[in-house]
Amino acid sequence: MRRDPVAADTFGSVRRHLTPAAALTGKVIGQGAVEESAAGCRVRTSDGRSLLDFGSYGVALLGHRNPAVLAAVIRQLDQQPVSTRTLANPVTAAAATRLGTYLGAGLTRVYLGANGSDAVEAALKLARLATGRPTVLAVRGGYHGKTLGALSATSTPLFREGLHALLGHVEHLDVADTAALRVRLRAEDVAAVIFEPVQGEGGVVPLDRDVLAEWCDAAHDAGAFAISDEIQCGLRRCLAPSVAVADELPVDAVLFGKGLGGGVVPVSAVVCTDDLYRPLLADPYKHTATFSAYPLGCAALVAALDEVERLAGHAGDLAERLAGHLADLRGRHPDAVSQVRGRGLLWAIEFATPHLGGEVLVNLAQEGLLVSPCLGRPECLRLMPPLVAGLDDIDTAHHLISAALDRAVRDVEN
Repeated sequence: MRRDPVAADTFGSVRRHLTPAAALTGKVIGQGAVEESAAGCRVRTSDGRSLLDFGSYGVALLGHRNPAVLAAVIRQLDQQPVSTRTLANPVTAAAATRLGTYLGAGLTRVYLGANGSDAVEAALKLARLATGRPTVLAVRGGYHGKTLGALSATSTPLFREGLHALLGHVEHLDVADTAALRVRLRAEDVAAVIFEPVQGEGGVVPLDRDVLAEWCDAAHDAGAFAISDEIQCGLRRCLAPSVAVADELPVDAVLFGKGLGGGVVPVSAVVCTDDLYRPLLADPYKHTATFSAYPLGCAALVAALDEVERLAGHAGDLAERLAGHLADLRGRHPDAVSQVRGRGLLWAIEFATPHLGGEVLVNLAQEGLLVSPCLGRPECLRLMPPLVAGLDDIDTAHHLISAALDRAVRDVEN
């Protein structure tokens, strides 16, 4: 095998200065190579291979190096990448206007952060401040981030182990047990309920619309807010700008992240009502961050939303083709594939065992397809094709998944 000096140096540095586990994982998935460049749906590795990217944890919603977003960022980089934080700037104003008019439903106020956890932290803090109450109710199986406040709302034991006690007064309930929800809300100490309408890290589980409507109504009846975390499933990933708004759920906030920066720079947002935003209306310095609403990210945000809407009409065709292929896969491998489920361009394949899922993950990278594992549910693999994909890319992914699964089943049986 030809020596790859770029990969060797990379793995050595990762092992010494990051973690040996990250080096090993990258080496196994990349077959000894590292990612070197990317464009559109494709990632090129240091050994010259081209991999179809249906993973990247949802960041590459518009593919890699989307030309429109890249051009906007380059222009802003040449003009003013960061803000003084004391003067107003038109780029931030444009981003706030774009988001504040994007959803309707009274969701007109905007807080801008740098990642998904930022948005969750801000939303929970606003809810507590606005209500004067301490408690947050979250859905079991949900994932909201790994900073301490966001992690308190995340229910996966894998991420919480060794960190108790986390932020106090956060409780997790079975989403279907609305009777228990209403009983808990009677204590009148709940500031907000938070949920993902489609749970991503939890195995891509679409939650029942009517059940979520009851969560929202019960929260409002008790004087609490309803927060929809769409950091992974929003921005037309599941075909609508917001799943909650499309499903006519009376939410007080929608949280965005991942693809909001167009896959070029990190950006996140809380888009909410005046009532939830009230603490910041009273004191704009109640919650701040140095890189909140930085001009470079805001320029990317505006360009990304324009691109998302330009490509929106194409998403339904991609989603229909993907759903059909996955149903076919499940039908041909009923013993190996327990379930396929999803919505729009966010799907999971659940395998019979975590071991089989791991085999398929490695085989897929070798075949030429990148997907995202569910760390808390290792039997599940996530498929997140970008909006810039073509129907031929969906067909190629189906072919590669079939080949990877066939090989994994043979290896496990032997």
